[in-house]
Amino acid sequence: MEPRKEASANDAPVEADQPFTPEQLQNVWNEFAEQRRHLPAEYQLLTQPYDFTHPVITVHLHHLVQETMLNNIRLQLSAFIRERLKNNSIQIVTKIVEIEESQRVFYTPREKFDHLLEKNPVLREMKDRLGLDTDF
Repeated sequence: MEPRKEASANDAPVEADQPFTPEQLQNVWNEFAEQRRHLPAEYQLLTQPYDFTHPVITVHLHHLVQETMLNNIRLQLSAFIRERLKNNSIQIVTKIVEIEESQRVFYTPREKFDHLLEKNPVLREMKDRLGLDTDF
């Protein structure tokens, strides 16, 4: 008669990664984003487009600040997705992409004026004639 082995915590069976579809990933991603809706910056970050090539999710970002924000929630996001999809091989990486000039956001009055000036150089003459200040 063989001696009986007692099961230890280390002998717990490891579940195999479950397959999932891109649609299932999108649903889980959106579910996590909805939990972050009360944090506008994180919610906006989680609405950025991403590519998925199993097992890597590549999130497209526009600024290093966004990368820092994502790094702050990466562990929570990864754990959430892995748990919901029952797949521990999922990884999240970032990629900084350039914003096209047509999509660029202008924040200061100077940036706005300079952008309009590129489209219509006559604005400089009007500004000078009227004595306008664009740096208010």
